[in-house]
Amino acid sequence: MANGKRMKAIREGVDPAKAYSLTDAVKMVKERAKAKFDETIEIAMNLGVDPTHADQMVRGVVTLPNGSGRTLRVGVFARGAKADEAKAAGADVVGAEDLVEKVGKGEIDFDRCIATPDMMPLVGRLGKVLGPRGIMPNPKVGTVTMDVTTAVKGAKGGSVEFRVEKAGIVQAGVGKASFSEDKLVENIKAFADAVQKAKPPGAKGHYINRVSLSSTMGPGLKIDPATLFSAQG
Repeated sequence: MANGKRMKAIREGVDPAKAYSLTDAVKMVKERAKAKFDETIEIAMNLGVDPTHADQMVRGVVTLPNGSGRTLRVGVFARGAKADEAKAAGADVVGAEDLVEKVGKGEIDFDRCIATPDMMPLVGRLGKVLGPRGIMPNPKVGTVTMDVTTAVKGAKGGSVEFRVEKAGIVQAGVGKASFSEDKLVENIKAFADAVQKAKPPGAKGHYINRVSLSSTMGPGLKIDPATLFSAQG
């Protein structure tokens, strides 16, 4: 009963039919993030694409200017000097054949995965394990690279990978409720800009159809997509 009252209270004043400006939506979502933990602020963008067609796939990576607020564990598949470089950059798990064997058994102790190109013939066998988790290394998002230092530091510093789901939705955590409104707005605009730039060649008609913002436990608010790219928001 108390939980029902809480939900009613945080939904109060939210018009589900209204498309709010970005700044108004951020303010309202923050005000309603009343859980006992630091809620994640999440964006969902409905795109006018059909990802079952290869030329309509949307994916990429963006470094949020104010970080994501998450502490990510980073795993790196590398050998020799590159393995040492990954450890020095702050990677949590580093290995070659030994790490491939562990992951193949389902022992995945990381949230983001990076690999040097020479490791991909081995790592490629782990597609059925890493793919469903959305962490399969891919050169298109900078996670298959010889520059492991930049990749590891980017993952640790707030880079966010995105990939459109079957229903044409891209979603991601863009900060925490404890962030200031200005920092959240900056992060959201950076994310939206990256999705806009990732528009695939096969996308026809309207690209960004609907956008919503919510906190982990709060209601979703519609955002006017135009305010994601305007100077004021």
